[in-house]
Amino acid sequence: MSSKIDSQLFSAHEHALEHEACPKCQESGRSGELELRNGKHGAFLGCNQYPQCDYIRPLHQNDGHIVKHLGVACPKCEHELVLRQGRYGMFIGCSDFPNCHHIESLTAPQDEQEPEQIACPECHKGHLVERKTRHGKSFHACDAYPKCRFAVNFTPVAGRCEKCGFSLLVEKKRAAGNVLLCADKKCQHQQ
Repeated sequence: MSSKIDSQLFSAHEHALEHEACPKCQESGRSGELELRNGKHGAFLGCNQYPQCDYIRPLHQNDGHIVKHLGVACPKCEHELVLRQGRYGMFIGCSDFPNCHHIESLTAPQDEQEPEQIACPECHKGHLVERKTRHGKSFHACDAYPKCRFAVNFTPVAGRCEKCGFSLLVEKKRAAGNVLLCADKKCQHQQ
């Protein structure tokens, strides 16, 4: 077998990355070039003059770029709503961003009733809302974030712990069936 690689298999776009000059080095008069690197969050482009130059750029842009125009007016500013790809997945946002910060979730239809809101047991000002990690795992957190950082990994249930009196319970699924536990991490008494 031959170990030669056919250079025609690669597009001109991929070869353009091989000799792209580092913008930070160009400003300072150095001759750095960007090269493909791997980190704990995936591939990225970094300067080959590291550690003298610390310029990096993500390889894939998850910065809220527009995927599709929806043809529906924004309720805040009347510009068009668009489907965007962000760091944590797809969402609907205003096309006039950053002037308008209106966003909507893809999972909550407009005509559905909202579930009962449960007050945050820590700050007593916010309510618990369902959120997703960037890997798609669901959790419930206080909507007053970042002032309140309360969060639970299981479905919250309104109620009071019979042992410690904490004002929230969580529903945990087990093989024998669902059980209610105290949401206080120090207690976790089964109801």
